[in-house]
Amino acid sequence: MFALRMRISSIAAIPLMLAAGYSQAQTGGRPPAIQALEAQGLTIVGEFDVEGGLRAFAGTAEDRPIAVYVTSDGNAIVGTRLDVNGKPIDRMKLRDLVEKPMGEKTWSQLESATWVQDGKPDAPRIIYTFSDANCPYCHQFWEAARPWVDAGKVQLRHLLVGVIRADSPAKAAAILGASDPTAALTENEHKFDQGGIKPADNVPDAVLQILEDNHMLMLSSGFRGTPGIVVRENDGLVKKFRGMPQGAQLAEVLGPR
Repeated sequence: MFALRMRISSIAAIPLMLAAGYSQAQTGGRPPAIQALEAQGLTIVGEFDVEGGLRAFAGTAEDRPIAVYVTSDGNAIVGTRLDVNGKPIDRMKLRDLVEKPMGEKTWSQLESATWVQDGKPDAPRIIYTFSDANCPYCHQFWEAARPWVDAGKVQLRHLLVGVIRADSPAKAAAILGASDPTAALTENEHKFDQGGIKPADNVPDAVLQILEDNHMLMLSSGFRGTPGIVVRENDGLVKKFRGMPQGAQLAEVLGPR
């Protein structure tokens, strides 16, 4: 049997060999090494063709694309194949098999979630951001985005969560329960340095459910904190940014000014 002493969270960064205790006899189905990785949390999306007597599998681990190559003796190499110039070989295959479908799924989930609009309805660039009313980095991103939002180039869609402080859910309730949630969100940002919007006296069950749903979506999208920012480029690929974008990354998120 296999002795797997690795964490799936590390396999994207360090290629490694999983030793199979026996040779892979079958030519179809999932090889034992792949099954062992799946038991550790790797999700296999599909198999793709490569040369050199290898079987190649595309998968995901913690929202990241992973390639696994199984040799004829049943061993599995996890990582990135490089050509003689040190460039990734299977990048496009992973993009088509993993990144695009994952991005489409994430984008559809974001569209269906409960969010607060910030910007013109017809803005050409849509950006989703997981935000907490008490998050200083969310506030920094809101401020930095003003030129793009005010110019009608970007619409931010804030998916509120309540994770920073004890009154975060109550502040989210004050925004979501307002007759104009967009205005309430703006009030929170304008008053941020003075403590933000006044928390609601109570948090309705419906708001608690929204916050829970958004939090679970945040985690499943690969974010562990706020802001978690998601954009979709013209080629359909979805990009994710963790934390407040810095320097040139801000233009990568918001687009041309």
